[in-house]
Amino acid sequence: MGVGGVLGVVFGSLAALFVLIVIGAVLIDRAAGSDTSTPLAIPTYEPSDDPFDRHSDRPSDDPSDEPADRETDEPTRQPTREPEEPETTVTPPATVTLDTSLKTNTMYKAGTLPRLNCRAGNAGIHSHSQLKALILKTGKCMDRAWHPILDKQGIRFSPPGYAIASGRGRGACGDYPSAGSMVPYYCPRNNTIYASTSAMARGNGNTRGYGQIISWHGGIISMMAHEYGHHVQNITGLMDSWWRSTLDSGSQSGKLALSRRLELQATCFAGMWMRSVASSYPVNTADRGRLFSFYAQVGDYPGWPRDHGKPVNNNRWFRQGWERNKAYQCNTWLAPSSTVS
Repeated sequence: MGVGGVLGVVFGSLAALFVLIVIGAVLIDRAAGSDTSTPLAIPTYEPSDDPFDRHSDRPSDDPSDEPADRETDEPTRQPTREPEEPETTVTPPATVTLDTSLKTNTMYKAGTLPRLNCRAGNAGIHSHSQLKALILKTGKCMDRAWHPILDKQGIRFSPPGYAIASGRGRGACGDYPSAGSMVPYYCPRNNTIYASTSAMARGNGNTRGYGQIISWHGGIISMMAHEYGHHVQNITGLMDSWWRSTLDSGSQSGKLALSRRLELQATCFAGMWMRSVASSYPVNTADRGRLFSFYAQVGDYPGWPRDHGKPVNNNRWFRQGWERNKAYQCNTWLAPSSTVS
């Protein structure tokens, strides 16, 4: 890697760390590389298939629920009355208590994303209008994928917003892209994904763009699926729980370790979504290999903030989402530390 490449990595890492700090501050305010062919071991957490396993309303066995008036052959001295209209009993829906913790979150019961028809077409990554249209179109496909499986678990779904600029702009959580960076970011303050099409395609300053690593638009769209993964973390409570754990951590190394688990989980969610549209996007065998290679080239590098995970682990968790393809398989919070370094 030349001097320019090294500087790009430096500024890109610092910018990513800045975004994490901004996101953390927002949550406080709201709550006041080589490829590997070995998939990650399956997490030990096995979710229940029944989202109502602890909170179901059953018919009462109390005898007092029986009708008070019964027919009898015995004579009665009570005056004859017209039968009263039976009361209408409405049974309330079963109550679902959501688990918003990191390790046993309700969303881990959500299962597999549905297979969707979501065609990319021939959009060029160097055309702002074409790439923006593709981002917005595939964003709707992400809504259609995540909405039903989260809703089934009682998780209230809402889609994210998008702010896609051709150059640069200012969002609710800061500039995009930030100085020396090309990365998009998700802002929990207004549930919006911010991105610069030129920065992602061509880079920013000395920082390489995603389009300079992989010219196929699937690379950039998978990164947008990563940002969408942060939205999933936000609406399921994972992001709030991450930030509380970060505040409770007494060391910088502990805070960075938590950041890596958060980022690698979003990468795993991205792998799940790309798999869900593989047949229609399409993502053929060659493109799948290009995606795996792409994720082996993004992430942290020695000497700089270790907040996103090594390239080998970015590759590992993208493949985990693609190959294992179930929500609980993306539970980075139960994974061995070596897989989230």
